[in-house]
Amino acid sequence: MVLRRLLQTLLNNPRLIEKLSETRPIRRAAQITAYAIARLQLGGLEAADRLSRSSTLRQIREHAEMPRSLGELSKRAAQLKDTFVKEVKEGMKESSGQKK
Repeated sequence: MVLRRLLQTLLNNPRLIEKLSETRPIRRAAQITAYAIARLQLGGLEAADRLSRSSTLRQIREHAEMPRSLGELSKRAAQLKDTFVKEVKEGMKESSGQKK
């Protein structure tokens, strides 16, 4: 109980927080956090851009209406599968090219 009260008093002290924020470890932790957030945002934007250019997504949008027959459904599913497999292979080629 006493330890909790002491910790609460220290953490609510503006001078102490200001002094801690000026220390090297705290500044470095803030830099690393800001860097990680920026990298994640860039990665998310790139993924959204790739998805918007994806022919699989375009194909899903084009064929969003309900098929009239079972044959039409199987034809659409096969087209979607082929497009998806093609894009996965292209993505794997791109990612292996980036690693080298």
